[in-house]
Amino acid sequence: MNNFPFFSVIIPVYNRETTIARAINSVLNQTYSNFEIIVINDGSTDKTMDVLNNFENIKILNTKNNGVSKARNLGVKSCSGKWLAFLDSDDEWIESKLEIQFEYIKNNPEIKIVHGEEVWVRNGKRVNPKLKHSKGGGDQFERSLKLCVISPSCVVIEKELFDQIGGFNEEFPVCEDYDLWLRITSKYKVGHIKDFLITKYGGHDDQLSRKYKAMDYWRVVSMDGLYPRIGCEIQKKQLVDELKVKSKILINGYEKHNNLDKLAEVSKILEKY
Repeated sequence: MNNFPFFSVIIPVYNRETTIARAINSVLNQTYSNFEIIVINDGSTDKTMDVLNNFENIKILNTKNNGVSKARNLGVKSCSGKWLAFLDSDDEWIESKLEIQFEYIKNNPEIKIVHGEEVWVRNGKRVNPKLKHSKGGGDQFERSLKLCVISPSCVVIEKELFDQIGGFNEEFPVCEDYDLWLRITSKYKVGHIKDFLITKYGGHDDQLSRKYKAMDYWRVVSMDGLYPRIGCEIQKKQLVDELKVKSKILINGYEKHNNLDKLAEVSKILEKY
């Protein structure tokens, strides 16, 4: 019997002095205890490090501000668990999250990635996700082309699969999760748990989705990069159909705002299909 943890909990953080303790405590309060916590302080300039120093038995990695993809990948490289559990520094797990997912994994050994339902809180108020954001299991490739239907804070992934797929694309400032889910769902079925596993907070000013406009640009880049690696003709058609939809919307926006560089880039991608 080895002493390695089953789950490695990876928490990247940048300037979240007001929320990081809540996130970490939601892990420490889990009913399932065979895990390690790795926090990657991604160059924070506020009092995040002061908060982290109040916790014992967590591994802290300090880096320059290189972005969430590099931070998560660094955490994975430093972990020893068989399964990876990601948690964003502004989100919170329910106390039985890992226990529920562990039981699912034990009963479904063929599944390599598992997620569940989320409670959404925006600007302090609970909101209901739209139908297009609904979670599901099995073949999730076509749904994942349209938008992210898997949340990093809610998912657990077998480390062997994560390493095989290549981890998060560190060139993506946003939509890095979208890109990862496409690569995974093009090859693997997704396990789905109908229980609420996390509280996902949004609406605050430092969210990346507020910083970056036209995020579909990165989704188009992701689809274009994935296309040559897909062997299934049905999936290829699904990808091309969605790539064309997103590309045309982007092109209309770039023409309207006279963004000639991005207009030329996306037009060149679209011409290939």
